[in-house]
Amino acid sequence: MFAADGQQPTSTSTLRFRQRGEVEADLAAHGFILREVRDAPDRPGRELVFIAARPPQP
Repeated sequence: MFAADGQQPTSTSTLRFRQRGEVEADLAAHGFILREVRDAPDRPGRELVFIAARPPQP
């Protein structure tokens, strides 16, 4: 609730966590080469960091 006017905003969005395979497939479908998948340093075993790159252009 905002103190200035008393309004209480609500969110109707949904947070969705995708599976590793889904992310890998989307990266490949959009032309990226997956270099590495790591655990997030602050959330090991709970969150992944994807290192990807576009292939070199001719």
